[in-house]
Parts: sequence; structure tokens; C-alpha cells
Amino acid sequence: MIFFGRKSLENAVREYVQHYHGERNHQGLGNELIEPDQDVGAVAGKIECRERLGGMLKYYHRRAA
Repeated sequence: MIFFGRKSLENAVREYVQHYHGERNHQGLGNELIEPDQDVGAVAGKIECRERLGGMLKYYHRRAA
């Protein structure tokens, strides 16, 4: 990644931390999210992809019905 100043670096770090804690499964924690969203585990709804950092980080989830 190429950063154009402090602001773009801070944005990238913020996006990564949000992905790491709220979207990425953690094998050391029983493959569970650290801070799951209230809709995690829903069985109804269309599966969608959320991208961060221009598609470098991806998270698949179900849209709330």
C-alpha cells in the first residue's frame, strides 16, 4: 500500500482494526468474532460482501431480513 500522508495511514489502520475486531474470525478464540455485530449468525437474508481498503479486506455477511 502507498500512503499519501498521515491521514491516509490513519484511515487504513482504522479500517484494518475495525475489520480485525468486528469481521475477521479468530482461531485462537474458537473461531469467533471479538466484537460481533448483532446480525452475526442470522440464517435469513441475502449474502453480501463488505470490502475495506479497496477490496484488500473482505467480509461476507447476511443482510438482515
